[in-house]
Amino acid sequence: LYGYAKIADGEKFEDAKKPGMMDLPGKAKFNRWQKFHDENLSAADAQKKYVEAVDALVAKYGLKQ
Repeated sequence: LYGYAKIADGEKFEDAKKPGMMDLPGKAKFNRWQKFHDENLSAADAQKKYVEAVDALVAKYGLKQ
């Protein structure tokens, strides 16, 4: 979800600071964002994929209120 959100928000990957060596969650998020950037995923496509991913999670786990 993080990578889709970063692309959809129009944030520039080139300006991103690479996470530290021991920041494993940060590295995972950064790598996913880089993957989508390298694939030239558009902001509109990223928004669509983000919504699809959230809908799939809601369908699988439901919502607690």
